[in-house]
Amino acid sequence: MSKVPSITLNNGTAMPQLGFGVWQVPDDEAATAVGHALDAGYRSIDTAAIYGNEEGTGKALATSGIARADLFITTKLWNGASETWTRDSVLREFDTSLTKLGLDYVDLYLIHWPRAMRDDYLTIWRAFEEISESGRAKAIGVSNFQPAHLTRLLTETSVVPAVNQIELHPHFQQPELRAIHAKHGIATEAWSPLGQGKGLLTDPVLVRLAEKHGKSPAQIVLRWHLQLGNVVIPKSVTPSRIAENFDVFGFELDDADLSAIAALDKGTRLGPDPDTFDI
Repeated sequence: MSKVPSITLNNGTAMPQLGFGVWQVPDDEAATAVGHALDAGYRSIDTAAIYGNEEGTGKALATSGIARADLFITTKLWNGASETWTRDSVLREFDTSLTKLGLDYVDLYLIHWPRAMRDDYLTIWRAFEEISESGRAKAIGVSNFQPAHLTRLLTETSVVPAVNQIELHPHFQQPELRAIHAKHGIATEAWSPLGQGKGLLTDPVLVRLAEKHGKSPAQIVLRWHLQLGNVVIPKSVTPSRIAENFDVFGFELDDADLSAIAALDKGTRLGPDPDTFDI
């Protein structure tokens, strides 16, 4: 079994660089999908309250036979679940996620969206700081935060986010945000790392590189993420695809390959704009 490299987060926590995402996996299928992922070798699982599959994910973890210390579990606060968050409501929501997962702690807890128009993410983050201090989240971070949102956290709170999980793939490479992350020691984690199957994996450049290395276009893209230093969480419910996405450690992209992929950036999102998304 290939060993997944880890990165060290800014609070010293080790996080596997390759994980398994369960976005859009129904709860009654999550236990099976996560079970396949764990069997394939994944030890990092990424879920969220809004995905509605924390219970199914927890069932797979409970029956896996894998020691809790060998797992890295991420979940997220769906801040659209409340009109305005308070400290107490954040703590209650976190308790709900832990109960559904059947865990005493998570390894990473994220604010799912900034929702800056609600002006409550600082309140949420201060509650996250309490959760972190309690040890019930080994690390805390954010998702979909833009430079202005990060700057406000950095200047008005005391804990630098360990992670910012953002849309990132060869057609949307986010160089400005990645540079800010690097400056402040924030890990970049990519959601929709394969572009949601919307034309990315048939791009002629990626097809050519796949043929060159004897790999699939998806494996080329995942290898690109890893070599950039991104944390990446591909999602699938197909056992063969789950295993294929894990088989990305036996080859290297060279400088010419990386340059060719860098040239694919279109600067266009597939998902919502964090500056306007409010749900």
